[in-house]
Amino acid sequence: MPVTSAGLIVHRRGADGREVLVAHMGGPFWARKDAGSWTFPKGEFNPAEEEAADAARREFREELGLAPPAGPMVALPPITASRKVLRFFAVEADLDVTNPVFGEFEMEWPPRSGERRSFPEVDRVAWVPVAEARDLLAAGQRPALDALLRTLGEHG
Repeated sequence: MPVTSAGLIVHRRGADGREVLVAHMGGPFWARKDAGSWTFPKGEFNPAEEEAADAARREFREELGLAPPAGPMVALPPITASRKVLRFFAVEADLDVTNPVFGEFEMEWPPRSGERRSFPEVDRVAWVPVAEARDLLAAGQRPALDALLRTLGEHG
Protein backbone atom coordinates (compact mmCIF):
# COMPACT_ATOMS: atom_id res chain seq x y z
CA MET A 1 0.00 0.00 0.00
CA PRO A 2 1.50 3.39 -0.96
CA VAL A 3 2.29 6.06 1.59
CA THR A 4 -0.25 8.87 1.42
CA SER A 5 0.42 12.53 2.27
CA ALA A 6 -1.94 15.48 2.42
CA GLY A 7 -1.23 19.17 2.33
CA LEU A 8 -2.52 22.66 1.73
CA ILE A 9 -1.63 24.92 -1.15
CA VAL A 10 -2.39 28.37 0.18
CA HIS A 11 -2.54 30.96 -2.60
CA ARG A 12 -3.35 34.63 -3.00
CA ARG A 13 -3.43 37.35 -5.60
CA GLY A 14 -0.22 39.35 -5.29
CA ALA A 15 0.71 42.66 -6.86
CA ASP A 16 2.34 40.81 -9.78
CA GLY A 17 -0.04 37.85 -10.05
CA ARG A 18 -0.75 34.62 -8.22
CA GLU A 19 1.49 33.73 -5.27
CA VAL A 20 1.73 30.51 -3.29
CA LEU A 21 2.95 29.81 0.22
CA VAL A 22 5.97 27.50 0.23
CA ALA A 23 8.21 26.17 2.98
CA HIS A 24 11.92 25.35 2.81
CA MET A 25 12.63 21.81 4.01
CA GLY A 26 14.56 21.71 7.27
CA GLY A 27 17.45 19.60 8.44
CA PRO A 28 21.07 19.32 7.45
CA PHE A 29 20.49 17.77 4.01
CA TRP A 30 18.56 20.81 2.75
CA ALA A 31 20.42 23.56 4.63
CA ARG A 32 22.49 24.83 1.70
CA LYS A 33 20.03 24.03 -1.09
CA ASP A 34 17.41 26.27 -2.61
CA ALA A 35 16.13 25.05 -5.99
CA GLY A 36 14.07 21.90 -5.54
CA SER A 37 14.19 22.10 -1.74
CA TRP A 38 10.88 23.83 -1.01
CA THR A 39 7.56 22.17 -0.38
CA PHE A 40 3.92 22.83 0.24
CA PRO A 41 3.18 22.11 3.93
CA LYS A 42 2.15 18.44 3.96
CA GLY A 43 2.61 15.16 5.77
CA GLU A 44 1.69 11.51 5.94
CA PHE A 45 -1.64 10.19 7.13
CA ASN A 46 -3.57 6.94 7.20
CA PRO A 47 -6.64 7.20 4.90
CA ALA A 48 -8.38 4.48 6.94
CA GLU A 49 -8.17 6.65 10.06
CA GLU A 50 -8.33 10.27 8.88
CA GLU A 51 -9.87 12.26 6.05
CA ALA A 52 -7.34 13.81 3.67
CA ALA A 53 -8.66 17.36 4.22
CA ASP A 54 -8.38 16.97 8.00
CA ALA A 55 -4.84 15.62 7.63
CA ALA A 56 -3.90 18.56 5.39
CA ARG A 57 -5.09 21.06 8.03
CA ARG A 58 -3.34 19.14 10.83
CA GLU A 59 -0.05 18.95 8.95
CA PHE A 60 -0.18 22.67 8.15
CA ARG A 61 -0.56 23.45 11.86
CA GLU A 62 2.15 20.96 12.88
CA GLU A 63 4.73 22.11 10.34
CA LEU A 64 4.21 25.87 10.54
CA GLY A 65 2.69 26.37 13.98
CA LEU A 66 0.01 28.49 12.32
CA ALA A 67 -3.72 27.95 12.13
CA PRO A 68 -4.69 26.69 8.70
CA PRO A 69 -6.61 29.33 6.80
CA ALA A 70 -10.38 29.22 6.96
CA GLY A 71 -12.33 29.19 3.77
CA PRO A 72 -13.35 26.75 1.10
CA MET A 73 -10.80 24.10 0.23
CA VAL A 74 -10.67 22.74 -3.31
CA ALA A 75 -9.43 19.17 -3.68
CA LEU A 76 -6.84 18.87 -6.44
CA PRO A 77 -6.29 15.59 -8.32
CA PRO A 78 -4.01 13.14 -6.48
CA ILE A 79 -0.37 13.01 -7.61
CA THR A 80 1.96 10.04 -7.40
CA ALA A 81 5.58 10.97 -6.69
CA SER A 82 8.44 8.98 -5.16
CA ARG A 83 6.17 6.05 -4.27
CA LYS A 84 3.81 8.41 -2.43
CA VAL A 85 0.30 9.57 -3.21
CA LEU A 86 0.04 13.32 -2.59
CA ARG A 87 -3.40 14.80 -1.86
CA PHE A 88 -3.40 18.59 -2.00
CA PHE A 89 -6.16 21.05 -1.19
CA ALA A 90 -6.10 24.62 -2.45
CA VAL A 91 -7.34 27.46 -0.29
CA GLU A 92 -7.18 31.16 -1.09
CA ALA A 93 -6.05 33.31 1.83
CA ASP A 94 -3.73 36.20 2.58
CA LEU A 95 -2.10 34.55 5.57
CA ASP A 96 0.38 36.39 7.79
CA VAL A 97 3.44 34.13 8.07
CA THR A 98 5.73 36.44 10.04
CA ASN A 99 5.67 34.31 13.22
CA PRO A 100 5.77 30.62 12.31
CA VAL A 101 6.71 28.03 14.94
CA PHE A 102 8.14 25.10 13.02
CA GLY A 103 7.57 21.50 14.04
CA GLU A 104 10.62 19.31 14.60
CA PHE A 105 11.84 15.85 13.71
CA GLU A 106 14.67 13.78 15.12
CA MET A 107 17.39 11.92 13.22
CA GLU A 108 20.84 10.49 13.65
CA TRP A 109 23.34 13.28 12.96
CA PRO A 110 26.11 13.21 11.94
CA PRO A 111 25.46 10.00 9.97
CA ARG A 112 26.61 6.79 11.67
CA SER A 113 27.54 8.73 14.82
CA GLY A 114 24.90 7.14 17.04
CA GLU A 115 23.86 10.66 18.15
CA ARG A 116 20.29 11.88 17.64
CA ARG A 117 19.49 15.54 17.04
CA SER A 118 16.32 17.52 16.46
CA PHE A 119 15.82 19.69 13.40
CA PRO A 120 12.92 21.84 12.21
CA GLU A 121 10.66 20.15 9.63
CA VAL A 122 10.87 23.38 7.67
CA ASP A 123 13.19 26.28 8.40
CA ARG A 124 11.50 29.15 6.59
CA VAL A 125 8.28 29.98 4.81
CA ALA A 126 7.60 32.52 2.08
CA TRP A 127 5.04 33.85 -0.35
CA VAL A 128 6.44 33.49 -3.86
CA PRO A 129 5.10 34.12 -7.38
CA VAL A 130 3.98 30.97 -9.18
CA ALA A 131 6.83 31.20 -11.73
CA GLU A 132 9.40 31.30 -8.92
CA ALA A 133 7.66 28.49 -7.00
CA ARG A 134 8.06 26.15 -9.97
CA ASP A 135 11.87 26.26 -9.63
CA LEU A 136 11.86 26.16 -5.84
CA LEU A 137 9.49 23.22 -5.34
CA ALA A 138 10.60 19.62 -5.16
CA ALA A 139 10.02 18.14 -8.62
CA GLY A 140 7.29 15.76 -7.43
CA GLN A 141 5.15 18.66 -6.23
CA ARG A 142 5.28 20.75 -9.41
CA PRO A 143 2.27 18.91 -10.89
CA ALA A 144 0.23 20.18 -7.92
CA LEU A 145 1.13 23.73 -8.91
CA ASP A 146 -0.08 22.99 -12.45
CA ALA A 147 -3.31 21.52 -11.08
CA LEU A 148 -3.86 24.64 -8.98
CA LEU A 149 -3.44 26.89 -12.02
CA ARG A 150 -5.81 24.74 -14.11
CA THR A 151 -8.39 24.86 -11.33
CA LEU A 152 -8.08 28.66 -11.16
CA GLY A 153 -8.10 29.01 -14.96
CA GLU A 154 -4.68 30.70 -14.88
CA HIS A 155 -1.33 30.14 -16.54
CA GLY A 156 2.04 30.00 -14.88
